[in-house]
Amino acid sequence: QVQLVESGGGLVQAGGSLKLSCTASGFIFNEYAIAWFRQAPGKEREAVSTISSDGGITHYADSVKGRFTISTDNAKNTAFLQMNNLQPEDTALYYCAAKNYPVASMSAAVYSYWGQGTQVTVSS
Repeated sequence: QVQLVESGGGLVQAGGSLKLSCTASGFIFNEYAIAWFRQAPGKEREAVSTISSDGGITHYADSVKGRFTISTDNAKNTAFLQMNNLQPEDTALYYCAAKNYPVASMSAAVYSYWGQGTQVTVSS
């Protein structure tokens, strides 16, 4: 049974940091590309960061480049999103997603599996 479970969200002040985790089960983790998306109230879901199945290729939205870092630990079937210098505009429900393909995509439609989301709230 395929499952993705996010954790690590919370409430922080602007300039603070959080590290999100996404633990996967039910598939071979290193055969799937992984992405982090976020969605704020009244806004469309947007891709934040992606990573290829081998961990070698990463991509970041311009809005988070230089502040966020995506990584994976294949032995633990876990993906991470380290978020530094958080700003109020980063406030959103953050989701991890996976697709059975080595190369990741910024399009939400291609992802087969999704977690339940974890809330990140940044106060000014």
